[in-house]
Amino acid sequence: MDLKDKVYSMFILGTAGGGYEKALKRPLGGLIFFTYDIESKEQFKKLISDIKKKASHPLFLSIDQEGGRVERTENIHNGKKYLSARFAFEKGGEFLKNQTKEIARELAEFGINLNFAPCIDVNTNPDNPIIGERSFSNKCEDVIKAEKIVSETYFENCIIPCVKHYPGHGDADTDSHLSLPVIDLPLDEMEKTHIAPFKSAVENGIEMIMAAHLHCTCFDKETTPASLSLNALSYLRENLHYDRIIISDDMIMKGVAGYGMTEACIKGIKAGLNMFIYRNSNPETIAMIENLAEIAQSDNELKKNILNSFEKIEALKNKKIKQHIAYSNFVAFLV
Repeated sequence: MDLKDKVYSMFILGTAGGGYEKALKRPLGGLIFFTYDIESKEQFKKLISDIKKKASHPLFLSIDQEGGRVERTENIHNGKKYLSARFAFEKGGEFLKNQTKEIARELAEFGINLNFAPCIDVNTNPDNPIIGERSFSNKCEDVIKAEKIVSETYFENCIIPCVKHYPGHGDADTDSHLSLPVIDLPLDEMEKTHIAPFKSAVENGIEMIMAAHLHCTCFDKETTPASLSLNALSYLRENLHYDRIIISDDMIMKGVAGYGMTEACIKGIKAGLNMFIYRNSNPETIAMIENLAEIAQSDNELKKNILNSFEKIEALKNKKIKQHIAYSNFVAFLV
């Protein structure tokens, strides 16, 4: 594989814009699916089957399927089927485990192998406009307990869980889809309350963590999204001893709107990001990936980090995707 191939492997793209079909000719990192991609069970299974046939390389086939407010299968179930994290947790550990198992089996039947869940933010701000019931609790110890149940259940059912939104979105008072939230807490409070669930997830073997588009003043005095912050991501590597994949939240969100597309990706890669989500695969996104690969040819630091990311991505794909295919075939047989 050439350097351009390895750059493509760092991106998970949405279908909107249609550029993903061109990207599939390269070893693309993967695709992410939204409600507008899913009309019915049979249509969605066929879409994924067709994509696998076109792909030149195994893909992360991903979705945000938390349950409740963030649930992409509404068109299949004629509305919400699953409870949000908080309400599921309030029903007890056994209920939470069983609901997670049901979600995992449904995703496996479709051919999905990566779920951007669970959300392990500790919802300390009752007026938080974006987390709320997506969080298991406003208590750190509850979130740690719930994450272990949910992630272990996904592992058992051959779905890769991705915990989010590091270093913690629970104290935000704005929505990072619309602007850049500021978390103005001292590091010791961040560690005790908001980072602790991520520390526990790392200790439990989590293999993917999503970095948030929010500014934490304990890491950076100058306005910098944690997703692009060398200080925030180095803390995750060095203090939590995490050596697996760090992926951005969706890069079209307003929380990173202060940067050009290529500029943001360069900054993120040099800070320690391994993968990026772009819900659009329009011509501008594809052109940006091509441009990034060109720039990396003459930027040794950028190239080194791309090669390091490629190794992490390939390691997880080689470990998990064959296992997932066998399991999804088994689930399809049961259905």
